[in-house]
Amino acid sequence: MLAKRIIPCLDVSEGRVVKGVKFVQLRDAGDPVELAAFYDREGADELTFLDITASAQKRYIIIDIVRKVAEKVFIPFTVGGGISDTDMIKEILKSGADKVSINTAAIKDPELIKKASDKFGSQCIVVAIDAKKNSDLSADKAGKPSWEVYVNGGRTPTGIDAVEWAKKAESLGAGEILLTSMDKDGTKEGYDIELTKAISSSVKIPVIASGGAGTLEHIYEALTRGAADAALLASCLHYGEFRIKEIKEFLTRKGIPVRL
Repeated sequence: MLAKRIIPCLDVSEGRVVKGVKFVQLRDAGDPVELAAFYDREGADELTFLDITASAQKRYIIIDIVRKVAEKVFIPFTVGGGISDTDMIKEILKSGADKVSINTAAIKDPELIKKASDKFGSQCIVVAIDAKKNSDLSADKAGKPSWEVYVNGGRTPTGIDAVEWAKKAESLGAGEILLTSMDKDGTKEGYDIELTKAISSSVKIPVIASGGAGTLEHIYEALTRGAADAALLASCLHYGEFRIKEIKEFLTRKGIPVRL
């Protein structure tokens, strides 16, 4: 089994790291450059930087902060937010990112995934999926739950099924799925295991579970029952509830391979 990854997430708005609950009620969590350097020292496996208002505000990603973060970290670094074409991807990669995360633009133009993976390699193209569970009334005939994809930082429903979209993204060349449960985001009630498992079992590429970590056991469940390849973490790290070393030592005791 490949080592599971622990990935801090920096949700950036107005140049500051923020964290909310279910994509709203944002509160300040610190300076992105300082936090990035801290997590690099702490032993994070990767780092994800998301400019969470770029798409909704239809503006360019904060490239100067991307450069400053890239100078401070020596681990794989993913950047997302408002990325809409291959020229922008090229600039972000030249600024020091190892991967880019695309969400809204990929829904609007799925061929962007193929163009980007053909040009830069699928290993650096992450498709982010923000998904919200449909009501029980809209479950399929077999009674299985379903989830809808949202874009523009969780503001806009698309009517697209999350599992089907994940499969399509993989077929177009995505190298990884960053899956966020909007229902669980920031709640600390645990990841949406049903959603994570549904996506993980439908694709062969790695799936990063995001949204809801509140205990060490939640992380373990996402990596085992949810079959995720990595766990994305924000508030529980930003506000000092856990240290990365503590998480990895817990997972090791549970028999989960991690990089110590």
